[in-house]
Amino acid sequence: MGILVDGETRVCVQGITGRAGRMQAQYMLEAGTRIVSGVTPGKGGEVVEGVPVFNSMAEAQAAVQAEVSILFVPPAVAESAALQALEAGI
Repeated sequence: MGILVDGETRVCVQGITGRAGRMQAQYMLEAGTRIVSGVTPGKGGEVVEGVPVFNSMAEAQAAVQAEVSILFVPPAVAESAALQALEAGI
């Protein structure tokens, strides 16, 4: 199996405004991950660690096309978040 993610991969962090999402995004950025967007419903327009936040995956993808999404969301909404990523073309 080949490497699926490298330093050029454009990443979206779903749940970036939460405690875990913010902390992990910071670690990822420090490690060189190319985070191009974050998604948290109701928090669109914010900026976290220099990353623009959008209200939905559709909005994020229309603005900046990510290739991969990582989820830091509560278990109760994980399925919905994953489906939004799939519907947005990730």
